Amino acid sequence: MATRKIKRPAHLRGRWLYRLHSFLICVWSFFFVTALRRLRGPQLPGWDWKMEFCTVCLRRHMNIVHNMKAVAEARAYLRSMILPRPGKSEVLIETVDTPVKGCWYIPPESPNQGCILYLHGGGYAYHPAMHDSLAAKLAQAAALRTFALDYRLTPEYPFPAQLEDAQAAYRWLLDSGVNPQRLVIVGDSTGGNLALALLISLRDAKQPMPALAVCLSPWTDVSNSGDSLAQNQPYDWLPKVAVEQWATWLCNGKEASHPLLSPLNADLHGLPPIIIQAGEAEIFFDMIRSFTEVARRQGARVTLEIWEHMNHDFQIFGDDVSQSQAAITHLGQIIQQYT
Repeated sequence: MATRKIKRPAHLRGRWLYRLHSFLICVWSFFFVTALRRLRGPQLPGWDWKMEFCTVCLRRHMNIVHNMKAVAEARAYLRSMILPRPGKSEVLIETVDTPVKGCWYIPPESPNQGCILYLHGGGYAYHPAMHDSLAAKLAQAAALRTFALDYRLTPEYPFPAQLEDAQAAYRWLLDSGVNPQRLVIVGDSTGGNLALALLISLRDAKQPMPALAVCLSPWTDVSNSGDSLAQNQPYDWLPKVAVEQWATWLCNGKEASHPLLSPLNADLHGLPPIIIQAGEAEIFFDMIRSFTEVARRQGARVTLEIWEHMNHDFQIFGDDVSQSQAAITHLGQIIQQYT
């Protein structure tokens, strides 16, 4: 009797292959960082072993993602990465498919009736699992139910698809009974760009404004200005070449200077308070600092927290890096004050 060979689905074979590849990168990073620190000490004074390991490991992963020919393949690889994903096991997760797509992250104790609308990073092209963990950690820190929007991605859906999805999610939350005065918008990286664009569009449409916006390492200028893009590249895990590609996909022929693409160029009056956390060693540092200066000159209430020696979106490292844990805890305390 002939034996029938069972063939695994292609996506499953790919997932396990990606996980194996990711594991080997983690092993390589472990020995590389350990040896390098013995030879020359930490790359930056504020980096412990875990911070340097996370940076080197994630940088290697991101370079591989950027060099993948197919976007779908890169997304599958990112979702399969073997990296710490704290927080998700400690919250209740509820999936929403209509009228908007996303997930609720509900901490076990959330007596406050406030709410967080979380907009993930990922270059507008990806939705890495590490951002899901960040949403869960923020929900825990603020003791607030948090809706993480799964917006449409580039290059299939260029601007303004993401902004339209964010606007729809905001309206849906208000229609479901969320008080805007107890609603906080949080976005990291490209999600920070989206959070700022959402605020501007809500103000222009004379819609109720949220109590607060929190932006972590926001991409404030899609034309990618600032010397830090090159000067801080040795310390960051985010490749400059990937950021340039993401800008091309997002703009899709539109001017990068458009104020809803680059909030650095926007009219910023009449917005709610904005809290920004930025790493001094990240490639977006100059554009974030420029945005803060422009916003303040226009009378916007912007607080910029600069974290010494930290790189882009360092909060995603969660409990593994002390500065990441401290930043998230601090954000939770601030959000509680506004809700």
